Amino acid sequence: MNIGLTGGIATGKSTVSSMLAMKGALLVDADIIAREVMLPGHPVLDEVTEHFGQDILFEDGTLNRKKLGEIIFHNPEQRTALNGITHPAIRQEIRERTEAYERQHPDRLVVADIPLLLEAREQYPFLEQIAVVYVPRELQLERLMNRDALTREAAEARLSSQMDIEQKKSLADILIDNSGSLVETQLQVDNLWRRMVQI
Repeated sequence: MNIGLTGGIATGKSTVSSMLAMKGALLVDADIIAREVMLPGHPVLDEVTEHFGQDILFEDGTLNRKKLGEIIFHNPEQRTALNGITHPAIRQEIRERTEAYERQHPDRLVVADIPLLLEAREQYPFLEQIAVVYVPRELQLERLMNRDALTREAAEARLSSQMDIEQKKSLADILIDNSGSLVETQLQVDNLWRRMVQI
């Protein structure tokens, strides 16, 4: 059995992910996979380097993220090109790891932690249900400003670049409201665990 876990920036997805792992869920983390495919020797990094040139690498062959960021930040076409190389490989790896965990541990809950899951829902047909970690937008804004020491304007810009949290809420199969205390969030995770896992 599996679920996809998502949310918005500063909604507390990592907190919920950690709570599920503590209960025994097996995690497939899209962010970790995204870093792995850009390690030296991985065919994805080879393809990225072929497209963008050797200048995006340090002398030791590791990715110079700042250099690549400078290229794609001001050039939407290049950002699209990068996503076209990396995203299919990341999705494939998420699927393979999720399905492998399910085969090896049929009694365990597998959680695929994917930040932009709902933006590309059709790419993840193997996920049985989608859990969204939710806080109201105003609280999301406040937490983001505090967490990253951002002005309101800068925080608003970051939120505007993502699917609105209310829209994500409306698309959820499972909703975890993280606007209260950690204890309240833990109770919701406990309830989810009891529903999903035969104890």
